[in-house]
Amino acid sequence: MDKKFIRIPRDGRPNRASLKISLNPFLINTQEKKILFDAGIGEFGEETGPKIIRENLEKHDIQDYEITDIFLSHLHYDHIGGLAHRDNGFWELTFPEAKIWASRADWEEVRAKEEYYDEEKTEFIAFLDAKADFHLMDEVDNPYPEIHIETIGGHTKHHLALFYDDGENKYMKAGDVIATRSQINRKFAAKYDYEPEVSQSQRERLARFAYKNEYWILGYHDDYHPVVKITGYDEKTGYITEPITDYEHS
Repeated sequence: MDKKFIRIPRDGRPNRASLKISLNPFLINTQEKKILFDAGIGEFGEETGPKIIRENLEKHDIQDYEITDIFLSHLHYDHIGGLAHRDNGFWELTFPEAKIWASRADWEEVRAKEEYYDEEKTEFIAFLDAKADFHLMDEVDNPYPEIHIETIGGHTKHHLALFYDDGENKYMKAGDVIATRSQINRKFAAKYDYEPEVSQSQRERLARFAYKNEYWILGYHDDYHPVVKITGYDEKTGYITEPITDYEHS
């Protein structure tokens, strides 16, 4: 992944020859836990950093130290960069009390690399390895009764799908395998995927699963409708999706 992230307003236009995408970590706020699905890019973009996610959490009266768990779909830096920051000139954990949940195989592979993208990000990984409270998961795992994960591959070798079901609310996050609302129905092979054919197969399977089991789909890179539900199926056009705009019960 060779990308340069430049922050623009949600309704802004990207520079010429640039692709506009959003980065949407998701908060699941319950009485017992405050969970994030992915952590954002952190400092690894232009005019980005922990201030943005802190401000968004404060809108829900939540401080960074109150986050209990962070589940990572995969370990590209635009999904994990928000785990640490250098506001005071040295690396610190953004969410100091949080358990970090990641694929065991994925984390071990990243730790074994001589370089993670570049020198700066390699230092970031070394800091996380030393200081973060990692909890490593197997290919299929149930870290909590309401949370299930499974390895789906495709975008990366050890890419995870994250599922939340507390009996009332159901959310599914497939990371960059279903990153936007439009990808639910698209058939494509992306050059940026580790195994493009696996990604397409998993998109189709997970969309069927979400429709049949009434899961809301969380789109990490969707610009306008990051949370949608599938309400029907049309033989000609595919799944019918409806944006969710009220998250307050979540």
